[in-house]
Amino acid sequence: MVTRYAQEGDSNVAVYLPEGRLTLSGTLHPHQGKGLTRDARGRIVIGRFQADTLISGVRIDSAGFYAGQMNRRGEAWGHGFYRAADGTYFEGHWEHDQREGFGMSVGRGHLSVGTWLRDQFRGEHMSYHSDRIYGIDISRYQHERGRRRYPILWNRLRISHLGRRISQEQVIDARVDYPVSFVYIKSTEGVTIENQYYEEDEAACRSHLIPVGAYHFFSTTTPPDEQARHFLSYTHFRRGDLPPMLDIEPSDKQIEAMGGPLVLFDHMRTWLRIVEQATHARPLLYVNQRFVNTYLHLAPDLKEGYHFWIARYGEYKPDIHLDIWQLSGDGRVQGIIPECDLNVFNGYQGHWDEFLRTQTIP
Repeated sequence: MVTRYAQEGDSNVAVYLPEGRLTLSGTLHPHQGKGLTRDARGRIVIGRFQADTLISGVRIDSAGFYAGQMNRRGEAWGHGFYRAADGTYFEGHWEHDQREGFGMSVGRGHLSVGTWLRDQFRGEHMSYHSDRIYGIDISRYQHERGRRRYPILWNRLRISHLGRRISQEQVIDARVDYPVSFVYIKSTEGVTIENQYYEEDEAACRSHLIPVGAYHFFSTTTPPDEQARHFLSYTHFRRGDLPPMLDIEPSDKQIEAMGGPLVLFDHMRTWLRIVEQATHARPLLYVNQRFVNTYLHLAPDLKEGYHFWIARYGEYKPDIHLDIWQLSGDGRVQGIIPECDLNVFNGYQGHWDEFLRTQTIP
């Protein structure tokens, strides 16, 4: 509840939230910074202003409270969360005070993750719009097509097409034109293979101030400790780099040939332990949904202790700690001639900032 509404020039306004009492100082309609106002429905807004325009804030009403991005009228617009008085919770995208686009709702023992349209849940799948954080993963295949070789034009990078498997209903924006906010580059594979373009691409990312990370493609036929040392010796690691990633893509026959999934998981643990000790950052695990469903329950320590990058096109199904979602393998990026793997971070700008602060190489 709100103890009282602010009047023009009021300060030290006390507001009661479910977590306790919040006391703020401010004035109505400030030109810049923090302040208090009311929207057209009389709801109090504790907001952040730029040039006399409300851009984000906390809004309280009798049913609960909202915190996040707003438009100048005080409506929920952009990324934000709402906690109702009955304990239900929603976090995701809003327009005109309604849930719109991708979001997650939790309440009364039920979890809904997917797409909302005009405040109604429309299905368990991803949606894409300019508020999301997009990235690419690259290897030699972004430089080669047959016998032809292509440079990457780093100053022109923009995502222009999300891939053939993405339906029009999943794309919220009229035109796909998204920045590339992170890049993962294949560094090594097994104990002998090296990406000849790694150093050039890694240096280009740094010069263009794009967060960059490296990954290793795991082999089921070579010792995991040698694979880890191969990766560490060829790859450059600097403070603030994205965490290393282990790419796990064995077939059922390959897993069987190496002795079964328990042997595979032991090999993975060896690689992960060596790389984490060397870089002081916990690696991500790249897997597909079938691997999660078929094998991952046999390694609860990995499932619970690591964050994942998952390849699954169209639907949102993983019951794991998902950091990155590979949404397509045939996207188009300006500045790159061949098709490209496209990825979206599982969160919005605030979550991405927190990821960069806490999960990158120290």
